[in-house]
Amino acid sequence: MMENKNNRYKQLVWNGIWAENPLFVLVLGTCPTLAVTTSAINGIGMGLATTAVLIFSNLIISLMRNIIPAKVRLPAEIVVVASLVTICDMMMEAFTPDLYEALGIFIPLIVVNCIILGRAEAFAMKNEPMDSLFDGLGMGIGFTVALTLIGACRELLGAGSIFGAKIMPAGFTPISIFVLAPGAFFVFAALTAIQNKLKMPKASGEPEGCDHNCLTCSLHNKKEEEAEK
Repeated sequence: MMENKNNRYKQLVWNGIWAENPLFVLVLGTCPTLAVTTSAINGIGMGLATTAVLIFSNLIISLMRNIIPAKVRLPAEIVVVASLVTICDMMMEAFTPDLYEALGIFIPLIVVNCIILGRAEAFAMKNEPMDSLFDGLGMGIGFTVALTLIGACRELLGAGSIFGAKIMPAGFTPISIFVLAPGAFFVFAALTAIQNKLKMPKASGEPEGCDHNCLTCSLHNKKEEEAEK
């Protein structure tokens, strides 16, 4: 039983990182993605802040799911998320002021991030607290990885550096469009296309017709049921 739970937790985390990556697969949270990923450090900062909110909001909402009246479900979820975002905002202002200034208004706007409310409504309100916690962890890591990759690519091409360290040779001429809004779309589209290519059955060895949603896949669920028997 414990092994089955551990496998499920691993699957939930992997689901958020790869199979249902919130940015490259579900295409959620694109507004902060395109706005703050001018550098890798901005991407990882926003990703970690969102991850912390995702984990605790999923956990708290799952614990409260049986006592929240149906009529005020969404307002209750927003109150929980807003409280956590306020705490996160204050902590970043106190301990990482430079990053706080760089991310600006997009930290408070985590409250209305589609990923946060989407997972609260679609998963946390219907599942056990530990499952919800690991779902939030997986989605948060997936979002962080995606933001960091986009930020690193834009910083490398637009400034010749990654995390502020010079990578390109001295003769490299930065392509300034990549630190502007159009560059965000170009990099986002390219990385999304790469992941979709890697997820294709021919590339991954998966059976034809696989939708990559392992948590709802009938074949995956059938194997789990047979293993439990």
